[in-house]
Amino acid sequence: MGNRENYAVFEVTPEIEAYAKLCEENNAIDKELYTRYEVKRGLRDLNGKGVLAGLTNISDVCAKKIIDGEEVPCEGNLYYRGYNIKDLVKGFLEADHFGFEETAYLLLFGELPGSSQLKAFEEVLAERRTLPPTFVRDVIMKAPSRDMMNSLSRSILNLYSYDSKADDTSIPNVLRQCLNLISQFPMLMLYGYHAYNYRRGEDLFIYAPSKELSTAENILMMLRENRTYSKLEARILDMALVLHMDHGGGNNSTFTTHVVTSSGTDTYSTMAAAMASLKGPKHGGANIKVTQMFEDMKNSLKDWTDKEAVENYLENLLDKKAFDQKGLIYGMGHAVYSVSDPRAEIFKQFVKQLATEKGYEKEYALYEMVEHMAPEVIARKRKIYKGVNANVDFYSGLVYGMLDLPASLYTPIFATARIVGWSAHRLEELKNVDKIIRPAYKPLTPYKAYIPMGDRG
Repeated sequence: MGNRENYAVFEVTPEIEAYAKLCEENNAIDKELYTRYEVKRGLRDLNGKGVLAGLTNISDVCAKKIIDGEEVPCEGNLYYRGYNIKDLVKGFLEADHFGFEETAYLLLFGELPGSSQLKAFEEVLAERRTLPPTFVRDVIMKAPSRDMMNSLSRSILNLYSYDSKADDTSIPNVLRQCLNLISQFPMLMLYGYHAYNYRRGEDLFIYAPSKELSTAENILMMLRENRTYSKLEARILDMALVLHMDHGGGNNSTFTTHVVTSSGTDTYSTMAAAMASLKGPKHGGANIKVTQMFEDMKNSLKDWTDKEAVENYLENLLDKKAFDQKGLIYGMGHAVYSVSDPRAEIFKQFVKQLATEKGYEKEYALYEMVEHMAPEVIARKRKIYKGVNANVDFYSGLVYGMLDLPASLYTPIFATARIVGWSAHRLEELKNVDKIIRPAYKPLTPYKAYIPMGDRG
């Protein structure tokens, strides 16, 4: 292949630039046409309400209520199988046990487990924390990717080759595959991370997961060379996994799961497609953008407590004069929630405690200032159709940083949680629909007579 500098496929050549210009010219659609033909861009109306595309028992995102016959915004609530996430979190905190395994049982099987059921399920997951022989050597260690989401996706697709029943889409077999993946995701993520660092000249350490530890504890143990972590660290990571586990059937990666499942394809291809969706900065990659934005903010401000300077920076963000010039304050606003994001509210209860333990009080104070100030700045600078509030990504990047998680693992951590939701929705799609999802697109190009090659000029 030669050196990368001389490898033509990595370069945007003048020819590619010319082709790209043709693409832009001939793919442009007048935005007014979307209104004329009543096309809901993003499958959402101007008020943020989604186009009904399916039915689900798994989770519900509630941000409105009916008062005097009218639909009005309310504080956000998230329900897993009908149970409010706030009550679920309170329950396993009071019981003093980790919540990932209990919540996974609930989403997959539709009911809260008793103590004996939970113990048996934890044992099922624990015994599946293993990879095929030589998989680490033959797959993960070879050509490791600098992008951990791509590394994870490649590993998922390679697991297909080790499964003699890979194409069997019966419910028992798909459940087997999903349970395997839920258990394997932490290993695939962390081994890929260590393999890439090893190729960059760092020491290689790969630890086997422990059957006695929770999913959150295993992640921290396998990540750190000294294998140590505090109870608070494990508790907050577990909380993050629970809060990211599912979010209704219409979020981009879960909708992708439904769409791809409806085609009849295998579990590994389905999960790889969901991973491709989650990787995007408008979805699972958003917390990285929040972290990068705050790093730029901290470098730009002489005094992090100066409210006027912070407000000026936020205005510059919206005016495309700061950070990435995209005109966005990352971590603010949500497609559904307009008053509050319950996940962010739950997260915030523990962020301050962790910030105190880790010595991040100044950073936390800056985040809190921006959380309160940003909605006012946005309302003043933009025409908005609904309220704006901090979403779960706003604080998750700060939490992951305090947990010493590298930024390259932020979105894979999200995926490690969301694989449970994807699995539940895949099983639901297979059980109920059995019809390929195929929405309509209106063609705009007029029909044309064919032009022979000699007449094209």
